[in-house]
Amino acid sequence: MKIDQIQIKTNDIQKTKGFYQNLFGLFILEEDQNSITFQAGTSILKFVEDRDFNSIYHFAFNIPENQLEEAIEWCKNKVDLIVLEDKSVVTHFENWNAHSIYFYDHNGNLLEFIARHDLNNDYAGEFNAASILNISEIGIVTESPLELGNQLVEEHGLHFFSQNDNTEKFSAIGDHEGLLILVQPNRNWYPTQTPSESNPVGISLENNESIINLIF
Repeated sequence: MKIDQIQIKTNDIQKTKGFYQNLFGLFILEEDQNSITFQAGTSILKFVEDRDFNSIYHFAFNIPENQLEEAIEWCKNKVDLIVLEDKSVVTHFENWNAHSIYFYDHNGNLLEFIARHDLNNDYAGEFNAASILNISEIGIVTESPLELGNQLVEEHGLHFFSQNDNTEKFSAIGDHEGLLILVQPNRNWYPTQTPSESNPVGISLENNESIINLIF
């Protein structure tokens, strides 16, 4: 499953532009007074301005599975990586065979670079903005993650992520290329103490050559 596009809110378009274009170097596809759209690898990341919006999203980008250390170096002068309890900045997801680093954008969204070792996406060159391969995860907050997951399976032919222990509190739909992360409200976004809140999000997926558009 591939995430072709996500559309989320921001309360400050200029802060968003400053972070994703000026700091991260993503290419702007479209821009007007109320929205801005970036190319993030093979995915599209669109922000729509709502001055009254006062919450955050969690989403992740796939990076080459062999370039986590290079990504850490690249981030050093751009963002403050979130330090874990063991004083490391790297999380090892053993069941997912992946390593991640976390940081915030200028709007407070929790971002993640994830190196998934089951993907054949090694890269030998320098890590830069072009090394961001795609949007690999988007968090969706729902009262019943399993119920929503089963609904997505039944209505759209999607599937639960087989390497995740899917529960009523936390479930994942998709695969290493793209995941919908389904969590209950007020569950802290790992590795922070920030509780999850249900926020509007539009998602365009590609699954088995079918395009699926979802709005939450």
